[in-house]
Amino acid sequence: MSESLYSSCADVLSVCQAAKDDLAALLDPNTGFAPRLRQLCRDQITEAENSASSDVSQEELDVLRMEANTWGLLQAVMPARKTEPEPHIHPRTLLAKNPYTPTSTLAQAIMHSSVLLTELVVVREWLHETASQPQHPEATTGYWKFTKHNIMQALRTGSGVREGLVKELDPDAMNRGDGRSLAADDAGSEKSLAQALYSFVRAGRLDEAVELCRKAHQPWRAASIRGSLLFQWRAIANEQRDDDGIDDAEDAEGWQGNPRRKLWKSTCARAALNPNLPDPERILYAALAPCPQTFSVLKSACRTWEDHLWAQISILCEEKQTAEMIKLGGGFWDGGLAVLENTPSPPSQEEDAAEEEEWEREATSTLETLGSVHVEDGPTADHAFHVSQLAIILDRTNSLLETFAAGLKDGNFDPESSEYPTMTRFFAHLCLYLRMIDIPVPPLATQVILEAYLQVLEAAGQRELIAMYAGALGDNAVERYAMFLTSLELTADINERRLALTRAREHGLDVHRVAVVTAERTIDRAFELLPQMKGPLPSVIALQATPSDIELLLLRSIEWTTFEDGTHNTALEQATVILRYFLGAGRVSLAKNLMEVLPRELASIDQPEERATEYLHYRQFFTIWDSLDRVVQCQGLEVSIMNRDTRAAWLSDYKGLIDQAHDAVVKLLTSDWMMPDDTGDRRSRELTRVRQIYVPELVLRLHAMLYASREHVPENLKRALELANIVADSRYKLYDDFLHLDGRRLGEYLDAVRRATIASLDGGGSDPFKIFLL
Repeated sequence: MSESLYSSCADVLSVCQAAKDDLAALLDPNTGFAPRLRQLCRDQITEAENSASSDVSQEELDVLRMEANTWGLLQAVMPARKTEPEPHIHPRTLLAKNPYTPTSTLAQAIMHSSVLLTELVVVREWLHETASQPQHPEATTGYWKFTKHNIMQALRTGSGVREGLVKELDPDAMNRGDGRSLAADDAGSEKSLAQALYSFVRAGRLDEAVELCRKAHQPWRAASIRGSLLFQWRAIANEQRDDDGIDDAEDAEGWQGNPRRKLWKSTCARAALNPNLPDPERILYAALAPCPQTFSVLKSACRTWEDHLWAQISILCEEKQTAEMIKLGGGFWDGGLAVLENTPSPPSQEEDAAEEEEWEREATSTLETLGSVHVEDGPTADHAFHVSQLAIILDRTNSLLETFAAGLKDGNFDPESSEYPTMTRFFAHLCLYLRMIDIPVPPLATQVILEAYLQVLEAAGQRELIAMYAGALGDNAVERYAMFLTSLELTADINERRLALTRAREHGLDVHRVAVVTAERTIDRAFELLPQMKGPLPSVIALQATPSDIELLLLRSIEWTTFEDGTHNTALEQATVILRYFLGAGRVSLAKNLMEVLPRELASIDQPEERATEYLHYRQFFTIWDSLDRVVQCQGLEVSIMNRDTRAAWLSDYKGLIDQAHDAVVKLLTSDWMMPDDTGDRRSRELTRVRQIYVPELVLRLHAMLYASREHVPENLKRALELANIVADSRYKLYDDFLHLDGRRLGEYLDAVRRATIASLDGGGSDPFKIFLL
């Protein structure tokens, strides 16, 4: 399927949804929803057929053509179903007012008095429009030219007509029962002509069939075909005339159509049932005057499912018209003066309604047989579009949608097949079309179908269309669009994510809810794949490796809730969860990256207090972490060759950075930084883990920094030893954080303190407490 077709269908949907309250616009025969989609399919077919490089298969083209035809059928039947019919005079009333009412006027009144008959006539017209292009036989230069030549030759020579050849040239020459026939070439031309005429009748193009007969020098055939036209005489029909400026003299002087159509119809039926006539002739007459008696003849010409549908509907329409005309007595033109003298008593309304209901049941039963009819050419009766067309004709769209949805759930359709995208697109738009014109659709089936189409759009890379169709899911719209956004994972950058949320707003989705659900789904997915924070505490230094894709997914999950002010509270909640995980896993650099992408506005959120405090503690931690890194960087700037001023400036910076880092760490250690409550819940356990990792880490890093700077700043050795007093102070409970892993970190710290104590004795003396007196 062409990628442009997805967006073109979405454009049509967008335009029509904007006019969803204007039923007339939605049902407009040119610019309504169904005609627009029909035209899109036709344009796609034309483009594929005219393009030498097109990779669209013939099968795909056939399916597209069937889809276009189905939208045409919807446009044909839906306007009448959704609008109030215009008032029409009952045919019995017409005859009461004017017993000479022409049969054409009566037939129109009969049609308007039956809703189903009106629809079947409309469907028959649709079948005419969608029929295959009629055949055109080879042009002839005369009437039975080869047979005529043989007869004339025999007359001139006196040798007699060749055995088996007709002796006369009248139209009935072959039907006299003497076994004679035309010359082979003429017989072939006759067969081709009859077949071509049938194809024109099948397409409802009677005028062209008549013209073809005249070109074939057979005006009698033209007269036979024109016999199907109902008798019309506007001068006596009591019809209201349109003021179109056309002279009505012709109407006043003459009539059109066949005033003896009843006789013509019985003659056609006898011809169709005459085994002595060639099959193409019999089929032609059966098509001109379809009836149950000639159905077997007409059926023999039906090759496609549409042909079978046309044959059945033609018979139903013709028989209904005939039956109603008989009930009316046929009027003057079918019954003569006797009808005027013996007008049949009209049935009661109850009898009329019962008869109509009975006929509707019979018609429905007849049409239902098309669900299993055998076809010679084209898609079978159980093809999804044929099933759809029959369901639309029978007004069973709910059952149709439920059946298709059940097939999707049961896996009866192969998503890899070439037809699958077309079918899901059609049914998705059918659901939306019916909803727009206020025809109830089964909600669960609609959700299944739209979900299938969303998967097709995702597979086709049509990301920009997902929000529109997800929005049609109603209560599930947010969840479904969030599911799609979650599936993007790392393939969409931050700008694409922002644009995706913008599309959600454009199509009526709750942007804040979409953002929250998407972030939650992404976080849940990441945590399912990431290792749990259990077991030994990690080494902070050893774990600063390149982040994995899952870690990056968790990091970027917070983006969804940072775009809008309305989701900042959720962003703060999710940020604290992610920060606890990263820090608890020893992934300081990832935690720091997360802090850098969070909006500044999060710092101003003060409720709930425990969450705001936790976020403040993270900010303090990373400020200290950065200050320690700056000390290390400054320390690395020292070189052996420095002049006095340069060294003095460097030393001043070095000492100042150490002082800042020292004061900040001590302030953090002497506060309730990341102190868990006594609930023992997951959050408390995670905060405890963070303290057990980073309190010892900060103490050891600060001690190492002070110890390493003792040669440049001698008093820092004293400060390093004073730090041990803070760690040992029971008010701050710092020693508890050193006791994990069998006290390994405590051992590291005590060893560092021992080395600092020994270093304090390097100046001479044996009193290790002397340094505290300096």
